[in-house]
Amino acid sequence: MSAITKFAAPPQDIPEFETEFAAARSKSRRTWLIGSALFIVLFFFSTWLTDFFKITQVSMPDGSREWRWIIPAGIPRLGEYIAKTIPVLRWDTLDADMAEWFWRWKTWMKLLLETVLIAFMATSLGVVGGFILSFPAAGNLTPNKTVYWITRRYLELARTVPELVWALIFVFCFSVGPLAGVLAIGLHATGALGKLYSEVNENIDMRPLDGIKAAGGTWFDRIRYGVVPQVLPNIISYTLLRFEINVRASSIIGYVGAGGLGQEFRTAMSFQEYTDLSALFVIIFVTVVIIDYGSEKLRHRVIGLGVKS
Repeated sequence: MSAITKFAAPPQDIPEFETEFAAARSKSRRTWLIGSALFIVLFFFSTWLTDFFKITQVSMPDGSREWRWIIPAGIPRLGEYIAKTIPVLRWDTLDADMAEWFWRWKTWMKLLLETVLIAFMATSLGVVGGFILSFPAAGNLTPNKTVYWITRRYLELARTVPELVWALIFVFCFSVGPLAGVLAIGLHATGALGKLYSEVNENIDMRPLDGIKAAGGTWFDRIRYGVVPQVLPNIISYTLLRFEINVRASSIIGYVGAGGLGQEFRTAMSFQEYTDLSALFVIIFVTVVIIDYGSEKLRHRVIGLGVKS
């Protein structure tokens, strides 16, 4: 009976554990409350700073001017703008209406091809630069801290400057044309892909690298045979996503003379050709859908998803 009583007695460290658990939970709650309060303060400060709750004068339908909250006052203007971009399409004259809507389709198709090629070339440059720099930019693979710091700062600089700013710089250096667009998007893509690739590198299993090192392999051998096979599916996924993003970017940087459809956007907006804007949007949207579909199929084929055995 005494043995049973001794066995059933609670261990002496249970009260200590409960005390530590209660203290940890109380600390976690305080941290959560403080974090939530800071988030709310920053959120409302940001809305105030960005004029989210701005009160402004607007023109009423009768011509009078009254004070209104800018958000509900501006939403009807958005609908008005969208309505201007929608062409008039009638079933009995659909062919003629479509021909009038896409009246510059030959020029737009040439510029679309230029846009896609700019994105392709820029993505290729970004992949090469980002792939090479991702290894010294990974904390678990870098040769030393100095190389790591310099590489990370370069990638940050490359992706911090917007593509439009890079395009303005390269247009100044190399004149207007697709070359400026390729260099601008390629440099920005290098910074973005280099960061993504380096983060993938930091999540790899280091045991294969230790085995290669123990067998006498160099740093490059460890990268080639220990890292690349592990990160290749993610690299392909990020690359295809970046290509889709670059297609959209290359359709905008023509705004500053860097080639592509951007110059047509600028012309349409300058002359208030609203239906041309919607036609250009449809062209880019269909292009992105096709690229996204092809990228998905290619990625699934690489990783073996949906392949029948």
